[in-house]
Amino acid sequence: MRRALGSVRARAAAGATVVVAVALLAAGTAVLLVLQGTLRDQAGLQAEVAAREVAAQIATGTAYGKLDLPDGEDHPVVVLDDDGRVLAAGDEVRAVDGKAVRPVQRGSIPPQGDDDGDDEDGGPRPGEVDDDVHYRDGTADVDGTVADYRFASVEAKDTGGAKATVRAGSPLAPERNAVGTVRTAMLIGLPLLLLVVAGVTWLVTRRALRPVEGIRAEMAAITASTDLSRRVPVPAARDEIGRLARTTNETLAALETSVERQRRFVADASHELRSPIASLRTQLEVGVAHPELLDVPGAVADTERLQRLAADLLLLARLDAGERPGEARVDLAALVREESSQRVGDRIPVRVGDLAGVEVAGSRGQLGRVLGNLLDNAQRHAVSAVRVAVAREGEWAVLRVDDDGPGVPEGERERIFERFVRLDDARARDDGGAGLGLAIARDVAVRHGGSLAVRDGSVFELRLPLKG
Repeated sequence: MRRALGSVRARAAAGATVVVAVALLAAGTAVLLVLQGTLRDQAGLQAEVAAREVAAQIATGTAYGKLDLPDGEDHPVVVLDDDGRVLAAGDEVRAVDGKAVRPVQRGSIPPQGDDDGDDEDGGPRPGEVDDDVHYRDGTADVDGTVADYRFASVEAKDTGGAKATVRAGSPLAPERNAVGTVRTAMLIGLPLLLLVVAGVTWLVTRRALRPVEGIRAEMAAITASTDLSRRVPVPAARDEIGRLARTTNETLAALETSVERQRRFVADASHELRSPIASLRTQLEVGVAHPELLDVPGAVADTERLQRLAADLLLLARLDAGERPGEARVDLAALVREESSQRVGDRIPVRVGDLAGVEVAGSRGQLGRVLGNLLDNAQRHAVSAVRVAVAREGEWAVLRVDDDGPGVPEGERERIFERFVRLDDARARDDGGAGLGLAIARDVAVRHGGSLAVRDGSVFELRLPLKG
């Protein structure tokens, strides 16, 4: 069963069929009950009309033997006195509720009780028909045929004050036939309607899910071919499936960008590592063959450069892996004082400007790395001055590092934050580094919920949310 309902189409068709079946059963039952009640009430009304016609004759003084009674097959009628004796009965009416009908007389009987016009038991006055009517179901034998009827009982008094009860029936066979016909039609039509609902739901669902199958097939092909430049088909309809296709294509585009960035990162890292490793190996080989020619300072410099590059690559790997910066309180003013005091070997001394007392949440080590990278970049391009300051702007802490160098051209202000990017005036490996410092600084800033951008050419502005 579970395997048979394994597809969305099957589950949708089954669900729709069950819902419609329950709704139709409930509606059909309600219709049958209403129809049955309406026809029963109609039969009772017909019986009441027949009973009142006979009661009206009695009230006007018509003798029981001369009463104009309706045909027994249509409306079996019996007239009873207070003791239950049959005073009159319709033609061919042999029994009512299993009791034989034998009229005791065919004429008027003398009045019984008071005839002063008062009715002590609450019944009708002489010559009147009671307004109340009583209904009940029963059987009647008419000319040897026993059938079910809806009986209406009405009391009346003749002009002499004698009370009689008229019971007239209306057959229930038409009501039952009508209900049976409707029930049979429902039993035949319900399965057919459910088949139509199931078939239509199946076809509509299959048509609606056809784009999903196209998306699935294309995703399977992309996975098999590893060609992330391909995209899934987007249906023309702007519905949930269309949004799914567009979101899938956006995800594929982001994945393609990420993979391409990773490949470029690996290639650039390999290229950057190859040069210092080759230089260091050459110096060591020369030192082995000619110890007097060994360039120890150069070997140490290449080793330090390799160490810095390895540290940068490890930090970028951790950032790409989603390393969280933490929630420690970091005083930016204290961080600036500490970092600037340790830079004793800089070409240009760092001038510290205004330092607002602001705190941010994050990693002190990573934020110190950002400040160090910004100062290194300023040292590389400055002519005679490097400045750093901290300010508060609304809900943001702002750290600015600027220099008096030529500044970054406007068209390059975003590209310099890409990995392994060095502008033309910083191509030399001893001056420009590997091109990872600013990329690391921006990644750390974004991880801390902030931003890093170039303002006015040579001003680098780090914005971080204040610690709440």
